[in-house]
Amino acid sequence: MFQQQKEWESREDAFAAFSMGPLTNFWRRREEAEFTGVGDVPVRFVRFRAKENDRVVVISPGRIESYVKYAEVAYDLFHLGFDVLIIDHRGQGRSGRMLPDPNRGHVDRFNDYVDDFAAFWQQEVRPGAWRRRYILAHSMGGAIATLFLQRHPGQCDAAALCAPMFGIVIRLPSVMVRHILDWAEEYPRIREGYAIGTGRWRALPFGINLLTHSRQRYRRNLRFYADEPQLRVGGPTLHWVREGLQAGSQVLAGAGGDATPTLIIQAEEERVVDNRMHDRYCEIRAAAGHPVEGRVPLVIKGAYHEILFEKDAMRAAALNAIVEFFNGHN
Repeated sequence: MFQQQKEWESREDAFAAFSMGPLTNFWRRREEAEFTGVGDVPVRFVRFRAKENDRVVVISPGRIESYVKYAEVAYDLFHLGFDVLIIDHRGQGRSGRMLPDPNRGHVDRFNDYVDDFAAFWQQEVRPGAWRRRYILAHSMGGAIATLFLQRHPGQCDAAALCAPMFGIVIRLPSVMVRHILDWAEEYPRIREGYAIGTGRWRALPFGINLLTHSRQRYRRNLRFYADEPQLRVGGPTLHWVREGLQAGSQVLAGAGGDATPTLIIQAEEERVVDNRMHDRYCEIRAAAGHPVEGRVPLVIKGAYHEILFEKDAMRAAALNAIVEFFNGHN
């Protein structure tokens, strides 16, 4: 196990050989399936299972992400003795869309994500023979997982949340944002149009991205979208932004009642979600007598938003903390 984790620290040195060899071979053993989500939307997911594994990690990805992107994370967890399940949230990945234009990041209600996740848990996770069940979530997936745990206590043994979306960075005064979003709700063509400053998916050069410092992982992820246009999702709709902001408020409102052992991992150079809301969440949990691991977020120095796809040293620091945390709740 130690040797496996040691390899995380220098994988980028031969990343092409790793991704074309061991990672590709691992990906071929996946099981892909789907279930019917809210409003009859097909929701896809993938499994990696071994008879000897008695613990499972359920991965809840972020906005626009697909389980296809999480092959390396699944590989690392699986080889440490965890089964892995990954969901493609509605409106992205290989799951169904809600609008005729599949490029628009949209959801009718943020709670639809949560209800889908609850159905997924009830059908695929809860009946399993695993001794322990964990959640690993990123960004939007962190908000989804947290709301699920607040509404369905006792389902999960521990949750690790990487850069969870408890607030969104928007470069406008909050009063102005709320006014615009509330006004847009009255006009379907506007509320379902792209949020200001966003549009259809396009491949941004690595040098201007604000998601990861890892050139190898960034290029690999872009290739998924290039090779499979079905996976592409562009900017969010105005309605999605409104729902996302409300979801963050709901997370904080329910934080005091959530006793799930939780690890919050924060990117120091965050540009997407609002780190202040992580701190507020931790304060609420502590005041209620259910502090998160370490009482405050674990800050990954120098990291951008996509911590699990960062350069080796930052990624390894996060993954080691996650595995240690899960092992501590074994």
